[in-house]
Amino acid sequence: MTQPYYETMYILRPDIPEEEVETHVAKYRDLVTESGGEVLDCQMRGKRRLAYSIAKHREGIYVQLNHNGDGQQVGPLERAMRLSEDVIRYLTVKQDGPMPAPRTLPGASTEAAPMEPATV
Repeated sequence: MTQPYYETMYILRPDIPEEEVETHVAKYRDLVTESGGEVLDCQMRGKRRLAYSIAKHREGIYVQLNHNGDGQQVGPLERAMRLSEDVIRYLTVKQDGPMPAPRTLPGASTEAAPMEPATV
């Protein structure tokens, strides 16, 4: 039987600069490891249109963070997201079974994706 893992999807405000997005991603990744968890995968899903308006925002920057541990890392992670003004929504789901292979979605960027040379 495979060990369960956690998948936290959070949405950042669309108007924050890209370097600040990277700061948030690193902050939440570090928070998981400081709380005794292990980061399995972190993917930027990019800016997408929201199904409905949240805090007067029609778009958001989606980030998916997969991590495992004994569950003690979820509380501090969600507490930090709740207190942040830049996170407009978050959800953590406990998953059973093997972790899916990272997929690249159209229009989304992932950290693990290699850069392809541009052809002119």
